[in-house]
Amino acid sequence: MGRADARRAQQRGARRATKSGGIRRLFTWKKLLGTFFGFCLLGMGAFFVLYMIVDVPEGNAQAKLQSNVYKYPDGTVLARTGKVNREIVGLSEVPKDVQRTFVAAENKSFYTDKGVDFKGTARGLINTISGKGKQGGSTITQQYVKNYYLDQDQTVTRKLKELVISLKVDQKKSKNDILAGYINTSYYGRGAYGIQAAAQAYYGKDARDLDVAEGAYLAALLQAPSQYDWAVASPTGKRLVKERWNYVLNNMVGEHWLDAGKRQGLQFPVPQDPKPADGLTGQKGYIVNAARAVVQKQEHLSDEQFDAGGWTITVTIDKKKQQQLEQSVKARLTSKLDTKGRSVDKDVQAGAVSVNPKTGAVVALYGGTGLTEHWTSNATRRDYQPASTFKPIILAAALDQEAQTQDGQPITANTRYDGNSRRPVEGSDIAFAPPNEDNANYGQVTVQTAMNKSINSVFAQMGVDVHMDKVMETAGKLGMDVEGLPVVPAQTLGSMGASPMEMAGIYATLDNHGKKVTPSIVKSASRQGGAPIALPDPIGEQVISRQAADSVTSVLTGVVDDGTARVSVREAPGRGGQQVAGKTGTSDNNKSAWFTGYTPKLVTSVGLFGEAAESQKGADGKQVQKGSQVTLKGTAGGGRVNGGGFPAEIWADYTFQVMGGRSAFDLDTDMGAAVTPPPSSTSPSPSGQPSESASPSDQPSSEAPSSEPPTDSPPPSAPSDPTPSGGTSSGPPTVPDPTDSAEVPLKPADGRQNSRVQG
Repeated sequence: MGRADARRAQQRGARRATKSGGIRRLFTWKKLLGTFFGFCLLGMGAFFVLYMIVDVPEGNAQAKLQSNVYKYPDGTVLARTGKVNREIVGLSEVPKDVQRTFVAAENKSFYTDKGVDFKGTARGLINTISGKGKQGGSTITQQYVKNYYLDQDQTVTRKLKELVISLKVDQKKSKNDILAGYINTSYYGRGAYGIQAAAQAYYGKDARDLDVAEGAYLAALLQAPSQYDWAVASPTGKRLVKERWNYVLNNMVGEHWLDAGKRQGLQFPVPQDPKPADGLTGQKGYIVNAARAVVQKQEHLSDEQFDAGGWTITVTIDKKKQQQLEQSVKARLTSKLDTKGRSVDKDVQAGAVSVNPKTGAVVALYGGTGLTEHWTSNATRRDYQPASTFKPIILAAALDQEAQTQDGQPITANTRYDGNSRRPVEGSDIAFAPPNEDNANYGQVTVQTAMNKSINSVFAQMGVDVHMDKVMETAGKLGMDVEGLPVVPAQTLGSMGASPMEMAGIYATLDNHGKKVTPSIVKSASRQGGAPIALPDPIGEQVISRQAADSVTSVLTGVVDDGTARVSVREAPGRGGQQVAGKTGTSDNNKSAWFTGYTPKLVTSVGLFGEAAESQKGADGKQVQKGSQVTLKGTAGGGRVNGGGFPAEIWADYTFQVMGGRSAFDLDTDMGAAVTPPPSSTSPSPSGQPSESASPSDQPSSEAPSSEPPTDSPPPSAPSDPTPSGGTSSGPPTVPDPTDSAEVPLKPADGRQNSRVQG
């Protein structure tokens, strides 16, 4: 090597030495330590600033959402409504050992820590920055904060907020409050949010009834709800969830929360298979809507307020009676309808309400074909006339007021009236002369006979004798909504609107010896585990005298034993001598047909309503809009639909299968029970001439009508229900004369006006 090369090598070495010395001077241990502490101080300062500026926010709206839960009296779930399947329960409603399963699964130091896991949070931050995704390590407090105050976003900002808020929440709230919030906001799979919904979804029971093994499974689920759901888990998933379940229980033993001997005896609690969500199919929707309306009215809640959720509502519905009512409607009506072959059958709507007269509880309800097909509940709608089912109210008013006839005779079951059709009512300021059904004339008849045969002219006169203001006042006391109704003689024909629920309450008051019964479908209601709300007492004060109520009951037994409900009820299978009181009703142009009846233990009102299923042409050629009231005539291929037909048949089929043994009326009346009407020398005749051979018919009311026009000659036999208020008719009924209905101004609940009404 020459001198020049040696010199260049020496210069390069000198430069390297100078550079190395500079690096050493720059990165001395003192400078590195100072830099580290500087970063720490900077981080601490930043965290302090963050701690000062980040407040504990309001809980997010989604975390507060709950379902409203409807239950039967036995505690089983009827339905759940709402966007989120969650029912928040207090920690006191969760067994202590079940509470501890969640602590053992997620955060054994929960009861002693400060609410955060700095190592786990740091690990989570690093993994988030490096893109490795979600990692565990959070405390129960942090998970509660994420569920309730924040969201599930995997960002550095959200994780830092979670840390700060968790520290503050741990200072402000008790550990029990935090644990309750955690188990109520967590997602467990199967659409269930919170431990109560999870307990129902996996084990079909309330959270309060869970045991420690079941609690350990639910706690294990939180790690991977979809993967660990036993019903759908793969073999690997089942193995992992069992390992997790054992891990939870072993931790409990380690923390001295579970006896080791008891732990050894525990078996893995295989959950039940998933069930369809409790929806509003069939009659559930009508029951739920009726119960909801009660709570909203009582608490003055808007739809938005109620839909926020958290309500637990126990209804009064008896599951066995409800099932039987549905079966009876199907067996006696809907199975006979041909909605494809007969257009009239599409227009038939049925509604029914059954009430316990001693408690006021609605034990069964039929609202129609279902909310998805028919939104309006036929059980509570008030736009159809109750027709002759109003007649017992007139008699109740007469007896309670101790009213007299125009010639000063006390009105009783044996008082005689002129039963001829179109007889002008005496003593009325408004001219009124209503026709009887088929324009039949009866001559002099007793009140008992008039009720049995539902004679319009008799009760029109009786209403005026009592004074119509007193009649309507009595109707209001018994439970009918009479506000704004005109006080006119035409109301004696039941020309107002009423619902099966309303009529069931009125007749229940009669059954309850005149003590007011207001049907109630809600047994109890509370929100978020709070105290039950105050509900009105279904049993009220004495609104008419017991003697008046019991006397009406006595008279109404005659309708069954010798009147318009004779065939369908008196001779029904299963009656077994049971005493029954009731009344049929059929409205103007056969747009509705009713039977409301009762035993000492059960009151049920059944109504059929003609409602246009689609726009159509009426008999007069005019266009009828969908939803309009139309005739029931021709239903199931028959003729006029009277109350003694389908409604009474449904009533009897239902009542005699659920009445729970025969019972007798305890009546305080001098009229006797089941008064037998005295023989009448004047049988009805459309011509007004007595027919000596006339006798009640045993033919059902759905028999096809005659095609012959009305004549002045006597019919083959007398109609057993001369009013349009239902029942059977003797022989084929003649086509009614268009003039047979009196012109009567109506004011139905829906505001529609009808020009005529038959009793």
